[in-house]
Amino acid sequence: MAMKDLQNQPDHRKIPIDKVGIKSLRYPVTVLDRENGFQQTVATINMYVDLPHETKGTHMSRFVELLHKKKFKVSLESFSSILEQMKEHLNAASSHIEIIFPYFIEKKAPISNSTGLMDYTCRIIGASSPEGDVDIVLEVFVPISSVCPCSKEISDAGAHNQRGDVRLSTRFKKFVWIEDMIQLVEDAASCDVYSVLKRVDEKNVTEKGYDNPKFVEDIVRDIAKKLEDDSNITWFAVSVENFESIHNHSAYAFITRGEKPY
Repeated sequence: MAMKDLQNQPDHRKIPIDKVGIKSLRYPVTVLDRENGFQQTVATINMYVDLPHETKGTHMSRFVELLHKKKFKVSLESFSSILEQMKEHLNAASSHIEIIFPYFIEKKAPISNSTGLMDYTCRIIGASSPEGDVDIVLEVFVPISSVCPCSKEISDAGAHNQRGDVRLSTRFKKFVWIEDMIQLVEDAASCDVYSVLKRVDEKNVTEKGYDNPKFVEDIVRDIAKKLEDDSNITWFAVSVENFESIHNHSAYAFITRGEKPY
């Protein structure tokens, strides 16, 4: 006896759905690593397609089946491929995929050279339009340290500092390394954040930050200037949030430039 497929039944409300699919699926993925070739990590994945007004539902299991067939290796080619396959397997006009994952970089302390793994949260968002245009955004979240220029200017001794988060999103003409985006952000901070520091390193990063005080406005502008000068970058959005150490609020700055493709 054949089982009835409710998803394929007609719907009479005449309301199309922009995105329907699965969210928060944890799945192992392989990510390009500049130092080691590839890196294995675990991503949280969201996958959606559009649904026409005349169709009752989509086949949710097909999203997971497609991932399993692909053995997902994250690259520009694989994103374009899976977006098109999602439309094909689910009879959709548009498709969307978002993966969020921790990315690890081995980082040496500045003086002792003690090594530790720094983890950075990364997100890649892909979309394919009904016309077949593919849009991909790469996003990194980078922890930084900053020293307040005003505090240094007005204080007889010391200056307050704090840890902050930078969120950098880019669209680009050709491949961009995650490591390059992270480095660009860290270069704009008062000082890097490390996973392992000995006393000689602590002295170094404290003094480096004190000698390089920056407001959130300085950091976001320095990052934006580098991106504006990069002909490979077609669009970017960058935000800086400092978790103030002497205030009960955060300091925040945001810049976006460029045109979205569609």
